Amino acid sequence: MKKYFALLKNAALFNGIKEHELEGLLGCLQASLRKYEKGGMIFTAGEPALYVGVLCTGSAQVMKEDIMGNTSILANLAEGDLFGETFACARVDLLPVNVLAKRECDVLLLDYRKVIDKCPSSCLFHNKLIENMMSILAMKNLGLNDKIAALSARSTRDKLMTYLLSEADKNSSHIFKISFNRQELADYLSVDRSAMSSELGRMREEGLLDFDKNSFKLLQGK
Repeated sequence: MKKYFALLKNAALFNGIKEHELEGLLGCLQASLRKYEKGGMIFTAGEPALYVGVLCTGSAQVMKEDIMGNTSILANLAEGDLFGETFACARVDLLPVNVLAKRECDVLLLDYRKVIDKCPSSCLFHNKLIENMMSILAMKNLGLNDKIAALSARSTRDKLMTYLLSEADKNSSHIFKISFNRQELADYLSVDRSAMSSELGRMREEGLLDFDKNSFKLLQGK
């Protein structure tokens, strides 16, 4: 686990916590490191919500499946990202989402009760951990607002432009890369992939944007 200390001290959850404090903190949180193969389920919907996870290596996706079997992608996870914290803070009994390993992953699992409950030793770094958790929840709420804005758009074109303009704003550039492939983007926006690809082609023909795989360039207003 120590080999990931350099990564963990730069993760949002451990912001402001010194590397030499991590060992004691992780012991307090009953942390464990687990490996997941590509395609493996890190969290499975319907299982007890017992852990908060930090992705140490690899990549993963948070997904929700409806009763008809339709999949919606809620978020992509990269190294250092935290997941499961919403359900921990809400104290839900069962997970409503799946977390899938897109590549082989090493994941640090933390006992969520140890994360959100007051430390009996009143250690300063545990108080900082809770402060960081609240900050992460606030930032993810802002990200959720961006998705709601895209999903609320009426047409596939409007959904695409709302999403792409948001990504351009996050990157402070009209040239940027997105973290989704075409099927994943369709799942994220809850649109048909074929219809979305056709719309992207029309938008390129009209001079609104250009793209190559997951690289985009917005031309509108140029």
